[in-house]
Amino acid sequence: MTASTTTSPETTPPGAVVPSERVEGWWRNAVVYQIYPRSFADSNGDGTGDIPGIIAHLDHLAELGVDVIWLSPVYTSPMDDNGYDIANYQDIDPLFGTLADMDELLAQAHRRGIKILMDLVVNHTSDEHPWFVESRQPGSAKRDWYWWRPARDGHEPGTPGAEPTNWASAFSGPAWHWDEEAGAYYLHLFTRKQPDLNWGNREVREAVYAMMRWWVARGVDGFRMDVINLISKPTELVDVPLRAGQPYGDGFEAVGNGHRLAEFLAEMNEQVGLDEHHLLTVGEMPGSTVELARTITDRANHGLNMVFTFEHVNLDRDPEGSKFSHVPLDLVALKRNLEAWQVGLADVGWNSLYWDNHDQPRAVSRFGDDSPEHRVASAKTLASVLHLHRGTPYVYQGEELGMTNTRFASIADYRDVEALNYHAEAVGLGQDPDTVLAGLATHSRDNARTPMQWDDTHQAGFTEGIPWLSVNPNYVTVNARAERMDPASVFHHTRQLIALRHDLAAVAEGRFDLLLGDDPQIWALTRTLDDQRVLLVANFSSTPATVPDGSLPDVASARLLLATHGDRRGADLAPWESRVFLLG
Repeated sequence: MTASTTTSPETTPPGAVVPSERVEGWWRNAVVYQIYPRSFADSNGDGTGDIPGIIAHLDHLAELGVDVIWLSPVYTSPMDDNGYDIANYQDIDPLFGTLADMDELLAQAHRRGIKILMDLVVNHTSDEHPWFVESRQPGSAKRDWYWWRPARDGHEPGTPGAEPTNWASAFSGPAWHWDEEAGAYYLHLFTRKQPDLNWGNREVREAVYAMMRWWVARGVDGFRMDVINLISKPTELVDVPLRAGQPYGDGFEAVGNGHRLAEFLAEMNEQVGLDEHHLLTVGEMPGSTVELARTITDRANHGLNMVFTFEHVNLDRDPEGSKFSHVPLDLVALKRNLEAWQVGLADVGWNSLYWDNHDQPRAVSRFGDDSPEHRVASAKTLASVLHLHRGTPYVYQGEELGMTNTRFASIADYRDVEALNYHAEAVGLGQDPDTVLAGLATHSRDNARTPMQWDDTHQAGFTEGIPWLSVNPNYVTVNARAERMDPASVFHHTRQLIALRHDLAAVAEGRFDLLLGDDPQIWALTRTLDDQRVLLVANFSSTPATVPDGSLPDVASARLLLATHGDRRGADLAPWESRVFLLG
């Protein structure tokens, strides 16, 4: 493999921009790196990653050049959903360390010029949170902090069909649980240990804002907001249509993107000082549309900086099936979908850019080609395509190494509550167990949660103990130590892409134009700002491709910024070959 080509520090291109401190809009040319703490680095041999482990590897991130760490939850939690069920928002779970460790992480990251983005999970709490424990008591002052409802008229409480609505939980089964002590059902759009908060209650909102202010005072630089578009629920909760053969309906459809969402986010902004402190804010918003994203990220509305769209990561799923029902990816549909978001937020708002995160399978296995022949080139080209779009890129841990999906032998090897519940429900409904496992192999969240592959030693250098989830066997060849030593690696290609975003104003802020939008193999685009124009051309497939004559700008005299296969300027593209040029 030929080493990639990029700009050098001595030849900074015209129109350079300097990564900003926490000033207005600093996040527009920043790159965020997501850490899933449980799987990043274990410092004490208990098999689970922790905060001291993160601190020990900050130099890896500094070398990569990222500006921000998004830290998945490290708060006190029973860990029913790996920390997304929070029992205390203002303390650290002993599994991950202490509050002093968190302070040290903030200090050490800031010392390296890296900011910290906390995961804000406030659509729901754990059922072990003191708020919920108190709300269970009939007549409690916190009863209205959650969604308590009686059984459906004419039904025996706790029996099938007695739930107040026919909504499904995202993790299988009904979205309501009968609580004997409380004498009522409570709503949980996720696991039954994740009861939904009632944001219509002002005291709930004030408690959340106070907690956020506490973290800001402690030094955090922003918040990634978990399923934040579910917080505005209607006062009247009603049934939704059922799909054929499905016992429960889509609860997200009933409550997502509610009418008070923009109001709540603007209130949060004002009460916490999100704009005042120039914090990075990104909302996870499944089911969001371009139009809603424009409203939420329009700076005049004082909402969020950006949202995570989900449309592009649903294109390889059967819309009539479960999330584990795989269909072949239509590249033209993928390009056109991302183009719609680029164009839709070009004048108002801002995009977030991602292929991978803790809820998605590995991108190189999903959208690329993880075979030994094509893994490296396809991982590089996936990265080039992502980073050359307009918006803030998010790199998920291991993505910079080209980490792949794993393969589990049986359901006993899985750890994710979503996968385990889905398997039990699907097999219980008569689906073929092998078919169910095949769907999990492709789309399970555990693919992204296998331990970080640091080196080729025991357990990939992740732990000296037994890891909470099995290490991917390919760590012997795919690991950070090997890649940092190889100038032609996915790591260094990603590092160079991040440097381009920091150095070239056109990459950070330039206009986006998709070229050859209907080509089934080639992904080409330009980014333009004033007299600076950057061209990306990529073969997004495992077979050779040829650029149609005259369809792209002439690159004969262009400056090659970055490439997977060296300085090649002809029309023929090798499988997963990509080239980035500075045209002017």
